[in-house]
Amino acid sequence: MVDMSLAVPSRDPDVSARRLLVLSVPAIVVGVVSALVLWALDQLAAALEGLLWDTVPGALGVDASGWWIVLVLTVTGLAVGLALTFLPGHGGPDSATTELVGDPLPVRALPGLAVVTVLGLAGGVSLGPENPIIAINTAIIVTIFARMLPQVPARISMLLAASATIGALFGTPVAAALVFTGIVAAVKEGGSLWDRLFLPVAAAGAGATTMHLLGAPPFAFEMPPYGPPQAIDFVTGSLVACGAVVIGLAALAAFPVVYRALHALRHPLIIATTGGFVLGLLGLIGGPITMFKGLDQIGELLKNTDEYDAGQLAVIAGIKVVALLVSASALFRGGRVFPATFIGVALGLLAHALIPSLPIGLAVACGVLGIVLVVTRDGWIALFVAVAISGDITTLPVLCVIVLPAWLLVSGAPEFRIEPPPPAKAAAAATETPNG
Repeated sequence: MVDMSLAVPSRDPDVSARRLLVLSVPAIVVGVVSALVLWALDQLAAALEGLLWDTVPGALGVDASGWWIVLVLTVTGLAVGLALTFLPGHGGPDSATTELVGDPLPVRALPGLAVVTVLGLAGGVSLGPENPIIAINTAIIVTIFARMLPQVPARISMLLAASATIGALFGTPVAAALVFTGIVAAVKEGGSLWDRLFLPVAAAGAGATTMHLLGAPPFAFEMPPYGPPQAIDFVTGSLVACGAVVIGLAALAAFPVVYRALHALRHPLIIATTGGFVLGLLGLIGGPITMFKGLDQIGELLKNTDEYDAGQLAVIAGIKVVALLVSASALFRGGRVFPATFIGVALGLLAHALIPSLPIGLAVACGVLGIVLVVTRDGWIALFVAVAISGDITTLPVLCVIVLPAWLLVSGAPEFRIEPPPPAKAAAAATETPNG
């Protein structure tokens, strides 16, 4: 049997190539499976969303953009709170305390995590699917590999699952390659960087291709082409990106305050229901454009840019920032990258409204760059998302310069997440209240 450990590729090129060839088949399978799980979760959420926001209010003859928003989001919070209280595994770990890629969860926690994720996505909570779906796919793939391919270390199967899911989420393996470049480059072991990225890219490519075949919309939007860069663009673009960073850092400073305020309510049922009610009020003020994970809403915002003035864009961005903090603090399960991207788009459009000479595509890219930089603390993924949203590769050289001062502002800041309590405190808290 061929040695399939591949913790690191062998220094022998022939052996390394054989290992990569053998493992490329399960890597591609992982990509397909991960994409199918993501697609199934998205389809369930879309079906429930249609029921909640179209079918039921249509049958009742009520306006789905008025008090219905408060009702649905409050009930969504109640449903999530019940799931966190009674379902096995209590819906997995609190997303506010987790990174994009974390340790594999026990399989028993996955049904509850899937349920609360679908409820949040369908109900209009301002979180994306990235953290939960990566956790779900990682747990599934690690468990399958442990039984069927025990020679493969758990960290390799985990890396493949996470890469495949990121590729499926963003519709391209480039996102996964950029996310994991820093991780694999930090491992001081033999083999070239590309050797160590080979299998994750294969899994991510299979995941992205599967999503395209299933008809998932591309992670890109149409905007006027940027054109040749101008010297002034470096100045105005840096101001926009750094301004977005400052707003992101302000949200980061407020995050633990909002988290502590909601968790003072102690019980998951009360926390999630209260969070849902607050989100409903925010949705009532800002409208549907400020709700949900934000990807479809980005398309609406960019398609109707003439309908929003600077004041409206500032309000939209501000409400979405508050909605993101409340959603992340109220025990809803979800990721922060997608709603942060929406905030960046709104800030970019606001910058273009204030500085008309700044091309709209570059303005949007700079807004996204700054806010995603704070949320992910990763320059590669911030650059990728900024270019992907603008859909214009010609912005990349300018963004590679603009990211430098923005990164200086971010480099000393903490991660955009809540530090989980020490094990002793967590155990004591678990004896007092159900695990949220």
